[in-house]
Amino acid sequence: MLSVILLCAGAASALQGAPGRGFERLLDAVVRIDVREASFDAGTRRFSSSIGSGVIIAPDGLVVTNAHVVGPKAVEINVTLANLERVGAQLVGWDHWTDLAVLRIDMDELRRRGLKFSHAKLGRSDQLRPGATVYAVGTPFGLTRTVTRGIISNPRRYFEDSRGVRGYETGTFNTWLQTDAAINPGNSGGPLVTENGEVVGINSRSYLGADNLAFAIPAEVARRVVEGLVGAGTIPRSYIGLVPGVLQDLETFYALEINTGMLINSVENGSPAALAGLRGGDILLTIDGRKVDGRFPEQLPAIQHAIASRAVGSSLQLAVKRGGETLAFTVVTEPLVSRVGEEESFESWGLTVRKVSRTYARENQLTDDTGMIVLGVRPGYPAAVAGLTHGAVITKINRQPITDLEVARQMHDQYAGNPAPTLVETIRQHRVALYVLKP
Repeated sequence: MLSVILLCAGAASALQGAPGRGFERLLDAVVRIDVREASFDAGTRRFSSSIGSGVIIAPDGLVVTNAHVVGPKAVEINVTLANLERVGAQLVGWDHWTDLAVLRIDMDELRRRGLKFSHAKLGRSDQLRPGATVYAVGTPFGLTRTVTRGIISNPRRYFEDSRGVRGYETGTFNTWLQTDAAINPGNSGGPLVTENGEVVGINSRSYLGADNLAFAIPAEVARRVVEGLVGAGTIPRSYIGLVPGVLQDLETFYALEINTGMLINSVENGSPAALAGLRGGDILLTIDGRKVDGRFPEQLPAIQHAIASRAVGSSLQLAVKRGGETLAFTVVTEPLVSRVGEEESFESWGLTVRKVSRTYARENQLTDDTGMIVLGVRPGYPAAVAGLTHGAVITKINRQPITDLEVARQMHDQYAGNPAPTLVETIRQHRVALYVLKP
């Protein structure tokens, strides 16, 4: 993961070509983030530590950083201010779809200790043009108080992110700022700024092995996500199950005018789009009467955002071209959820699991999202001795369906308090198997 980092007020005086109090104020707003978090692997809970960066954006101590720097598994978060004083912080919200997270510094601790800080301003990333000068601030490879200079190489870059955020999906609903300012491991979560110190992006990633090829999340995206996370702790999005594709070079085969429509590559089984009758190979022409243009990859995130930004449960009116016909469909949206479910460890069984998500259930043709996936087992413990292995889906324990992880936690607590043989029912490749966990 790209971890990030620290900045001190004195750094601004050494900069050439970036004078001004605005830039100095920005430097005072950049913080180091130390995170201790839990992970679930090989049948047990493990703890690890990492370092990242963030930028304070409000007088009440709100800090923006990357979702891959700090997430919901964090058990301890500390923020180091520009004056090198360390204070505690709490996670306000986390959005892996945009690789953004929001923290809040412990203001009571700040007041008690008489500490102060500056905050930065989110600028207008939508006004950036190729060639604009920008600065990336952070701690690449542990070198604190580092500022690198570059330009905006492309203000609307689209790319498939196979790494994702901690295994979660990301980059679906926005394009990225591409820059040649050096962004290395240690820069993640820090700001990408203009000469006057306005934050136009949140540094996120770079291509390993490539020179001067780095990406930041646009400030316009960050502003919208921060507002949602501060208000509700999460960003509700709508989903209908379309997998989009570009139409470039295909218009002739579909008898379409240029810049008309978006290819539907596939439709997720059991999704609202599938239930409404849409198919892979259809061409989406309009959404609620508004024309769709998905000729190029850079145009796909905006189309997906138009669907995701609708209220969950909304009815969308879609016009679709299928062969020589134009068909109308009404699709009711459902909540967007990740394919990666909540994780947990059950120490007495030597078992780590992940809740089956709706998306995972559909992808693997399960009847529903009941159950939990075995992530790992601990040698010598009941789960391993019984023969449970990675990938099996536990659907029942002592004949009780595992509708959520709380059900499994209660049964594990009973076992831990009064060990007794426990019947576990699993399914793998549509075959049921039974195991007995013995004390």
